[in-house]
Amino acid sequence: MNTIEDILDRIEFLRNKMTEVAMEKGFTNIESVEISQELDLLLNLYEEVKHTQITD
Repeated sequence: MNTIEDILDRIEFLRNKMTEVAMEKGFTNIESVEISQELDLLLNLYEEVKHTQITD
């Protein structure tokens, strides 16, 4: 993942996937939790990259 567009695409994919998994298996299912954790990491990365681009 090199560009902000790549990050945003992955975030959107994971949001949709997490919703599907959570509705099928439950919000506390390990798969839902793992997707949520990856999503959190990407959201933090996105904020960091966005902040870096603003300050540069």
